[in-house]
Amino acid sequence: MKLSALCQAGRSPSLPLTIDLGSHTLQLQRWLRVLPGQRYVGLAQWQGRAVLAKLMVGGRAERHFARERDGALALARQALVTPELLADGYQAGEGGWLLFDYLDGAESLWDAWCAVADAPLLSDAQQAVLGAALEQMARMHARGLWQSDLHLDNLLRHEGQLFLIDGGGVQVEHAGEPLSRERVLENLGLFFAQLPSSLDPFIEELLVHYILVNSAHALPMEALEGRIAQARARRLRDYLGKLGRDCSLFSAERSHSRLRVVRREEEPSLAALLEAPDTFVDNGRPLKRGGSSTVARVESAGRALVIKRYNIKGFAHWLKRFWRPTRAWHSWVEGNRLNFLGIATPRPLALLEKRTLGLRGRSYLITEYAGGEDIITRFEPYLDGSPPEAELQALERLLQAMLRERISHGDLKGTNLLWGNGEWLLIDLDAARQHRDERSFQQAFARDRARLLRNWPDDSALHLLLDRRLPNSSFKPQA
Repeated sequence: MKLSALCQAGRSPSLPLTIDLGSHTLQLQRWLRVLPGQRYVGLAQWQGRAVLAKLMVGGRAERHFARERDGALALARQALVTPELLADGYQAGEGGWLLFDYLDGAESLWDAWCAVADAPLLSDAQQAVLGAALEQMARMHARGLWQSDLHLDNLLRHEGQLFLIDGGGVQVEHAGEPLSRERVLENLGLFFAQLPSSLDPFIEELLVHYILVNSAHALPMEALEGRIAQARARRLRDYLGKLGRDCSLFSAERSHSRLRVVRREEEPSLAALLEAPDTFVDNGRPLKRGGSSTVARVESAGRALVIKRYNIKGFAHWLKRFWRPTRAWHSWVEGNRLNFLGIATPRPLALLEKRTLGLRGRSYLITEYAGGEDIITRFEPYLDGSPPEAELQALERLLQAMLRERISHGDLKGTNLLWGNGEWLLIDLDAARQHRDERSFQQAFARDRARLLRNWPDDSALHLLLDRRLPNSSFKPQA
């Protein structure tokens, strides 16, 4: 098969696959990452050895090839630990290729982080992962390089060494000279923006790992915090922009009869459900029956899920709804927003809108099922006392996160807070939103807090305790 044929091969070309590369052939065995019609990365055999193959095709192949090759060579020239580039080439009209030494059994720092993410904040295990990443960043910066597409997946542990990969994101300021302070702050801001906000109080402690390797610049915390905030806002905006788009994260289908968006890895298991959602709702266990919405627990591919169907009650109701985003779309966006921000909510898996000539009608949201008790049931035994401290602290953390991210729920009654896996989960996000204006947020948060407290009598010990413990806004709602 010619390299250029990959342009029409789609997202999952059949394997094994033999590609002609000039005088040699490459046998692809496993895909690792695919950007259809542009970039194909996989494990392959070349001249009797395992290699990591990066294949660039399409109209931008030459530019992508040059950037990837130049970045890989820049890392090697500065004596930074990176996989050896064994062969590379570009053929006009066909595409480009780079073949790297394959690090069999390597673990990305992202996988290492996921294994310790739920440990106590900045535990020794967490510090080991983040410290290793910062030390490697410091080595790059000391040699005048930085990674513009910085994330923990671009650092691989292999046989006691930490390898830098993905030359396409490697940039050079002045090779061999320390990176400028402005560029250092920007790159560190991007790094910390990808970590949970709960780690922000520990940034100075983590920076020690960086400074011990590269102390070329003073790093004022105020300036760094500003870069982190900018990077977080940019990352969130980019992520939300993908929620209705066909991309590596989501499979999206738009037509005059429907809009269907599903997490790409969930597409095979949810295919039957998305083709007949009403059948699943009718055969599932009802959780809520209402005029405007119906909620059911269903079984699909051997696991429990929740479908929330947003009903159209009649022609008059349809006239009010068809021209604006559906409630399912709003909940899809806000659920993904909360997940991205690290605020616990059942993971949104898919969205379906039925349409007539493009006009919106009935819609559906599919999420993971979150078992567990709601806060009213959970705290019922403690009406005249105090709930377990761990559950109080978890509730404090939830409201602190909402304050930090300017998130209001809009209907914080007790049945919309569920206890599971050591944290409180927010459900029913129809009215949730992230505020830009501080005053409007303070008012909305105060209403949320007051609504939560109304779940218990004003003079109960539990109500008084929660009123003392829970974070507060500066706005006082009117009685």
